[in-house]
Amino acid sequence: MPAPPLWKATAHLAKAEAPDIAAAFELTGPQAVLISEEPFSDNATVEALYAQMPDGDLLSKLAGREVFVALLPDTDWIRLSQEGLPPVRAGRFFVFGAHDAGAVPPGVIPIRIEAGMAFGTGHHETTALCLAALSDLARRRRFENVLDLGCGTGLLAIGAAKLWRKRVSACDIDPVAVDVTRENARANGEAPRVSAVVADGLAHPALGHRAPYDLIVANILAQPLTRLAPSVASALAPGAWLILSGILRWQENAVLGFYRAQGLILRRTLRENAWSALLLQKPSSSSGRA
Repeated sequence: MPAPPLWKATAHLAKAEAPDIAAAFELTGPQAVLISEEPFSDNATVEALYAQMPDGDLLSKLAGREVFVALLPDTDWIRLSQEGLPPVRAGRFFVFGAHDAGAVPPGVIPIRIEAGMAFGTGHHETTALCLAALSDLARRRRFENVLDLGCGTGLLAIGAAKLWRKRVSACDIDPVAVDVTRENARANGEAPRVSAVVADGLAHPALGHRAPYDLIVANILAQPLTRLAPSVASALAPGAWLILSGILRWQENAVLGFYRAQGLILRRTLRENAWSALLLQKPSSSSGRA
């Protein structure tokens, strides 16, 4: 079945402005956001691809300039735009596509992810930050029961399965993402360990049955992260860790406030460009000792 046509929003601006405008567009629910720079000038273009027609007026307000919205032909533009992306090295992980299959260096944990309709090829800062956080936590301890909340392509679930060789639960509100996660788990030899279900947050019996978790990774966006704070905190075992991302730097304190209200403790903050990842821990006892 051919992929449904996409809508493209385009903003022309200076190179220095492009990262901030791209970050703003990320908050509006696109399938992908791309930055193209002209090599011999200060000009750049930010393009966002959407499954449904976006609000051009809202995008123009976010960008501070006119944003052009147009319907694209029936072509898999996301795959075409991302298939030439370079591999990503994040922590102990090396994320690559088919075109880089012969370039995997020794001493890494390889994960093959093809560009497609689900979020998470490793190129976005939030995904790379989460991979780095997983690598950091692997130096501290082993995790027996992990949940990837908002799994996208399943990259983080697959990474956790490869790190600890344990079963990993994964969920996403998008059925396409869950299908992609299952396909990628099979392609990476982790299908027996990665179990993915369609769920809004943790509202699925399979997720409740597996709780409490000793590690949850949630790379979504600030608004759903704040909404899910009580259910995420209650699904963590005493002493468990939590990685939150999909957060812009200016949103850190707002998100932290919801999780601190649930008794969680901030242990570390990772940042890259406009994006952040928060590493939190649930106290191991009522005294607050972790």
